[in-house]
Amino acid sequence: MISRENFAGWYRNRFVWVAVIVLVASAGAVVLVNRAGPEAKPADLQSQIIARMRTTLEQADPGQHNHAGHGAQQAASTAKPAVICGVRVYGYEPTEATALADVRTVYGFHLCGVAEQKRPWDVAVKLAGPVIMDMSTEPPGIQVVEATAEVMFTDRVRQMLPPKYAELALKEALTESEMADQRRRYDAAADL
Repeated sequence: MISRENFAGWYRNRFVWVAVIVLVASAGAVVLVNRAGPEAKPADLQSQIIARMRTTLEQADPGQHNHAGHGAQQAASTAKPAVICGVRVYGYEPTEATALADVRTVYGFHLCGVAEQKRPWDVAVKLAGPVIMDMSTEPPGIQVVEATAEVMFTDRVRQMLPPKYAELALKEALTESEMADQRRRYDAAADL
């Protein structure tokens, strides 16, 4: 049987533990709230960079992507087919930029499909690979990382991108959600 003193001690300790848990949870909430503030700006900048990259690539002629084999077949229509792009930002310079106007260079990945009418994604002309965008010009300059006759693709990536972005470019492309969004947009543009 539990004595009255033991029960009172256990009961008091339970309140101490509850108070400790509440205090720790409150401190964690304060840390999360404080962390959300500074992260909101970069996330917003990241979204702005993604939107600018996508718009630039989709408005550019496929030839400006510097890819070989991008001559889309335009069926009975003379209308230029839409180019639908998915992009991923690996990083940008200067890294301390807080506004889109301050960003000079963006390193990332692009996967674009030429959305010819009734042509499914699986057989669409695609343009893909690591990309460097010069944001100091209007429109931004597009430089696609491609292998040359003298240099293999992986070596070319390492030559053109800073090391921390080159390693990402050799491992990562679009996420599943980015790819799903691009496919949805492509299907709508190709009238599928």
